[in-house]
Amino acid sequence: MNRVLITGITGMVGSHLADFLLKNTDWEIWGMLRWRSPLDNISHLLERVNSNDRVHLVYGDLNDQISLLKIIDESNPDYVFHLAAQSYPKTSFESPLDTYNTNVIGTARFLEAFRQLNQDPWIHVCASSEVFGRVPEEKLPINEECSFHPASPYAISKVGTDLIGRYHAEAYNQKIITTRMFTHTGPRRGDVFAESTFAKQISMIELGLIEPVIKVGNLQSLRTFADVRDAVRAYYMMLTISPKIGEYYNIGGTHVCSIGEMLDTLIELSSSKNITIEVDKERFRPIDADLQVPDTAKFTKHTGWAPEITFEKTMLDLLNYWRDKTSKYGHTLVR
Repeated sequence: MNRVLITGITGMVGSHLADFLLKNTDWEIWGMLRWRSPLDNISHLLERVNSNDRVHLVYGDLNDQISLLKIIDESNPDYVFHLAAQSYPKTSFESPLDTYNTNVIGTARFLEAFRQLNQDPWIHVCASSEVFGRVPEEKLPINEECSFHPASPYAISKVGTDLIGRYHAEAYNQKIITTRMFTHTGPRRGDVFAESTFAKQISMIELGLIEPVIKVGNLQSLRTFADVRDAVRAYYMMLTISPKIGEYYNIGGTHVCSIGEMLDTLIELSSSKNITIEVDKERFRPIDADLQVPDTAKFTKHTGWAPEITFEKTMLDLLNYWRDKTSKYGHTLVR
């Protein structure tokens, strides 16, 4: 039976990956989380954790080498999905040094720990499409060889993550594959991201908790949306279908639209029909990655993966996630 280590299991992607592996494999899952991580996204897995049924939680931090060595030694994984990160682009403008330390140095610590312990699992290092940053329109769609032009401290940190992963594969022959996943969303998406904060505000409007006004930032940026449940299936296929050491892939959906058009879709799904929009300067980034349209031909050719969940279903499921959360905790939520 295979053993898998997921760093960042309490995040949107990590929790959905655990769900996918429980449903589609017989693997034993070790999930790394920080001591202060909220358990909301994995609350449905805690019964398994308590009964030692295929899911095991291990506490650690990318900034603590001793904890990483202990976790890797204990889990002894065949596969690793390194998803843990300071993953909020807007937050990175306010906390750039913490972002660099966690995402760059933390990834280096993590990969070095496997070398120290002489463990050689297949490792997925998760970078981001944000590494491409401000891409000229003539370079669309963005393939793997497009130059990096990061537009936030988060994006800079993910350039480091990407290059460290590829370096360890080339220099030490570690079985590492790196991804640049484009926008992926769905239930459990953090409310610092545009589509999730819009869905949260709509759910609060529907319950009469706030006036029918959605506060927005830049609505002009172009994004290509995928569902998180399609994303984790892609990650699984990448490590299990003839994986190649040192490869790097762009992965993303097929639904291309502006942030404003995405918001229109969410408003159309709402039971409230008198919603207006208000621009909030606090929601703008100093600079933005305006054109995010991927060329995923390399990954599709290698794995046969293609997105299956429609954009409309993704948006509806995201909105229903916030409706459920707001109905339970609405008076404790901040717009």
